[in-house]
Amino acid sequence: MGKIKPSFAEEKIFEAKGYRRIAGVDEAGRGSLAGPVVAAATIMPCHKKARWFSQVRDSKLLSPPKRELLFDCIQKVALGIGTGIVSHEMIDKDGIIKATRLAMKLAIEQISPLPDAVLIDYMNLPEVHLPQKGVKNGDSLCFSIACASIVAKVTRDHLMIDFDKTYPGYGLAQHKGYGTREHLSCLYRIGLSPIHRRSFQPITHIIQREK
Repeated sequence: MGKIKPSFAEEKIFEAKGYRRIAGVDEAGRGSLAGPVVAAATIMPCHKKARWFSQVRDSKLLSPPKRELLFDCIQKVALGIGTGIVSHEMIDKDGIIKATRLAMKLAIEQISPLPDAVLIDYMNLPEVHLPQKGVKNGDSLCFSIACASIVAKVTRDHLMIDFDKTYPGYGLAQHKGYGTREHLSCLYRIGLSPIHRRSFQPITHIIQREK
């Protein structure tokens, strides 16, 4: 999948139906053990060509410096960008699927004027009353979704770097809250921070151990 370049094919299908402002939507942090889930929605110019377009990929396939560079490029040319952030408390209260959908809805609503249609990585959003399509492997195949994945990832990474200053000792700036061996070692050694997701394994197991 890493060799596949995202294209505007999905956007052009919506364009052929008369839609003009087509947003791609993706999230970051869904599988993390700590911190918020962050979604982004981006409307990219389908008929503009920039040299950096060929470098756009699913954010997971890019190095941190490349993501930061592309994040800045996207900010300069996007026709609309929105981000939605849903806290670890809401994730624990409502579950990660509902929290992710809420973050995506918030991201879409941040764009003014609203998009005419939305393309979403994998998911559908019944709460969003706009024409939409869930695209399997959308962050690898669809240009605007790939750009949204970069915006969501960089936005969340910056938040986790800030959390690392507030809650030192966990390495949040490095692993961004994901369940790495180093992160799990810290959890078992020093316990949970206020931003860890109590409803996620193995954190529920650690809570039971401490009782």
